[in-house]
Amino acid sequence: MHETALVAGILRIVEEEAATHGVRRVARVRVQVGPLAAVEPRTLASCFEIYAEGTCADGAELVVETLPARGTCRVCGRRILLHDRRWVCPFCASRDLCFEGGNEMVIAGIEARANGGNPQWT
Repeated sequence: MHETALVAGILRIVEEEAATHGVRRVARVRVQVGPLAAVEPRTLASCFEIYAEGTCADGAELVVETLPARGTCRVCGRRILLHDRRWVCPFCASRDLCFEGGNEMVIAGIEARANGGNPQWT
């Protein structure tokens, strides 16, 4: 389960950003994951909840957004976005696809309460 290693990296970055911005408590972390990254969102969220204990993200919500797969169909030549894992060209039904990216995982936002103020995305 590589989700534990991913969560450790996420929390390291969150703690660094919190320290940089003088934030004591993080309320929400938003990550975007490509469909080829082989990340199970529920497992990632469960690991996050466990590993966040005792950190500035203790009790924070992890929001996982799945990005569409981008690519080109090698048969009809069209550029495509796939929102599910069927991996079939929506124009010609070919499975001969060339993907561009899709294995990314990025921290898209960190919501925190700075000194008791309103939540803000950083």
